[in-house]
Amino acid sequence: MPTPKYQKGDKVMGRWPGSSLYYEVKVLGFDATSRLYTVIYKDGTELELREQDVMSLTGFQTRSRSRSRSPGRRRSRSRSPGRSTRRSSSRTASTAITEIAPSSRRDSRLKDTLEVRLSPLKSEAKVEKDPEKNQGRYNLRRRKDEGAVTTTEANSGLQEEEKNDVFAVPPNIPSAPLDFGGKMGAYFWLLFLPSWVLFLLLQISQEDPSLANFPPTLPPLATFWDAQALGFVLLWILFQALLYIVPVGKLSEGVPLRSGKRLKYRTNGFFAIVVSAVVVAAAVHQGVDLTYIHSYFLQLATASLLISVLLSIYLYIRSCYAGPDQLALGGNSGSVVYDFFKGRELNPRIKDFDLKFFCEMRPGLIGWCLINFAMALAEMKQQGLDAPSYPMILVNLFQLLYVVDGLWNEEAILTTMDLMHDGFGFMLAFGDLVWVPFTYTLQAYYLVGHPNPVSLPLLTVIILLKLTGFYIFRKSNSEKNAFRRNPSDPKLSYLKTIPTATGKSLLVSGWWGMVRHPNYLGDLIMALAWSLPCGFSHLLPWYYMIYFIILLLHRDSRDMSECRRKYGSAWEEYCRTVRYRIIPRVY
Repeated sequence: MPTPKYQKGDKVMGRWPGSSLYYEVKVLGFDATSRLYTVIYKDGTELELREQDVMSLTGFQTRSRSRSRSPGRRRSRSRSPGRSTRRSSSRTASTAITEIAPSSRRDSRLKDTLEVRLSPLKSEAKVEKDPEKNQGRYNLRRRKDEGAVTTTEANSGLQEEEKNDVFAVPPNIPSAPLDFGGKMGAYFWLLFLPSWVLFLLLQISQEDPSLANFPPTLPPLATFWDAQALGFVLLWILFQALLYIVPVGKLSEGVPLRSGKRLKYRTNGFFAIVVSAVVVAAAVHQGVDLTYIHSYFLQLATASLLISVLLSIYLYIRSCYAGPDQLALGGNSGSVVYDFFKGRELNPRIKDFDLKFFCEMRPGLIGWCLINFAMALAEMKQQGLDAPSYPMILVNLFQLLYVVDGLWNEEAILTTMDLMHDGFGFMLAFGDLVWVPFTYTLQAYYLVGHPNPVSLPLLTVIILLKLTGFYIFRKSNSEKNAFRRNPSDPKLSYLKTIPTATGKSLLVSGWWGMVRHPNYLGDLIMALAWSLPCGFSHLLPWYYMIYFIILLLHRDSRDMSECRRKYGSAWEEYCRTVRYRIIPRVY
């Protein structure tokens, strides 16, 4: 393996891609396979440069010193796209990013470089003739080699998309420090997460689930296990796997991997939930008692936990035989426990069956709806009702709409951090198979034994809250996704952006001009609508709301730091433009 000429931490002169200008940069790493240096400019911009575009400080000619200012500060025509061509009061704010596919090749002198160039959203030819006078907005186009392009999108927020850019860091170099408290933190989470789920289930199954009765009585260990429950969970997972491989629905392409290859995914989640609903309805009609799910909720959770652990062990063992290009950037710390928790292999597959994509969207997410439906039947049986109560109906319908919307837009999951960045290990396996179906259903479980009458005015308010939250969530994501797919669409000409030096543009229009995370805002409003039907007698039905607030605040703080490092001065300008993070005029 060739030895790099410059080492991590060296200060050298790097040529700004697409120009003949050199600037002082710091070496962050070197990829021996692609022979690209990852460097950081003085304004915080990180790029990958070829060896021939990097020179030592001593070997650089004195005459080039006049050009050696940071690209974020120079004033010439070729200045860094991290700053806009000119300042304009028409920019508003947001946090959606996009990359535009290249429309033509450069000359042969530049064809193998990483190119960052300005391209207009409206008329490219017009801007090339007179870029300074053009009145339209600009986006940045980033190209690697002759046109391999990555596109980014997220269904839960901008910053997750920003981290998902596979070209943001070179292969085999961790994209960030160890997450979740590092190696020692992995031990804690491996023990805490299963214990926390079991505590929630034991607490809410009490006749009085008040925290005044904490801790709940620990039942005999034999109570946690039921072979029939394990068989039920396995049958459900196999049924969903069968629906996943049925050749129905669209074959969608994922984002380019480090090798440039794109994996294909069968995005037929909506088909899967429709078939599942038909099968469940037929089973109930034939006399199958789904209230079993309520009676054996703890045992079903234990069985799912066991399956997630066994799956995680299998994933870790198979990752030991995976090639370097198949491993995730952040799951190879050298610590067995941390890598087991975080996940080593990025896209583990059995032939064309993608294990991570399947678990992310199918058994747990659709199982969430199945459990809610079973709780509605259990409420009718236990309370002697001819139909579920209004609160139970609201919880079922609200959460069903959330899941169906996710499955209808299943293709969007392909550009999230989970799919693009994180390896598949215990963290995701446990989250998909245990955390989602057995903690997100606590509201429905609570209502089985604790009915809460709701007045008509309150019922109306709750429905309006849900519709408002869903509208904000879907509308903001639709704006972002449409812009990502085709930024040159004339229908999007009203949108405004702030270009960055990484080849991305920060969307600053529509809902994204009001707050940095409008989709988070919609999510929070919907979570409030899910909790209100349970009333205020106990805290546990509000668990999802509390957990979600903590999750989003932590994610926002983490992403602020990451985006400031990645986008430099462009991010600072964006933050000045969009002051509020999630709630307008509040936070």
